[in-house]
Amino acid sequence: MSTQRSSFGKLQRDRTKRERAAAKRERRQDRTASPDSTEHPTPDTGELAGRATTDSPQDSTAEILQRIETIHQLFDAGTISYETFEKEKTELFDKLSVD
Repeated sequence: MSTQRSSFGKLQRDRTKRERAAAKRERRQDRTASPDSTEHPTPDTGELAGRATTDSPQDSTAEILQRIETIHQLFDAGTISYETFEKEKTELFDKLSVD
């Protein structure tokens, strides 16, 4: 018996998928190799550490989400380590109230 061959359309979709994955991988490598500080203004890690100790229990949801976004940008820029990012993110998520 002979094996069933893939259609031309499937081969094209697979090729396109591989090309997109390669392009995405390249963009990630370029971004990590040379982080552009003008793209996202980020505070220094000292400011981030200071916020963790001065948080009030009545922080608004918008403020907490903004701080989560800030630490995410710091992590993407390579300014803070993964462990610090996860610790800060977990602390901020714990403060969010689910109503």
